[in-house]
Amino acid sequence: MLKLLRFNSRIWFFLGFLGCVFLLSMGAYFQFVQGLDPCPLCISQRIAILLTGLVFLSAALHNPGQTGVTAYAISGAVTALCGAAISTRHVWIQHLPADKVPECGPGLEYVLQNFPLFETVKLMLSGTGDCAKVDWTLLGFSMPEWTLLAFVMLATLSLLQIWNYKGSDDR
Repeated sequence: MLKLLRFNSRIWFFLGFLGCVFLLSMGAYFQFVQGLDPCPLCISQRIAILLTGLVFLSAALHNPGQTGVTAYAISGAVTALCGAAISTRHVWIQHLPADKVPECGPGLEYVLQNFPLFETVKLMLSGTGDCAKVDWTLLGFSMPEWTLLAFVMLATLSLLQIWNYKGSDDR
């Protein structure tokens, strides 16, 4: 059964890239079609998805040997797990009691224009009261919870390529 799933790691990395494109497309759909404005943590998660997708695309285009696959797999897992950490913080903020939620900060555009880059990054990663609002759910899970699941799946897919490559000789 597992031999059926042992495609070339290049194909799996490309499928991971397509998954990232899908996630970014859904974010754009919710923002531009449904009118849901992303909070700073949502934007940070999108950046992590973009970086993970770029690692996957690079691996698929490069088609490296085992050492390269291992390096790409670890890089993809690290970027996905960084995104998972951001998603975890977002989920945590959404589950805080109302009196413990951080205050809403200024808009991201204002912060980008008026604050140094370090302060902007700090705001994007710490989250604001805007991040506590749940605008959308599917099967009882909020968007950050689904994004956390996606990051865990992307990290797993990435790390499995180390094992997948080792078995490519006996195909």
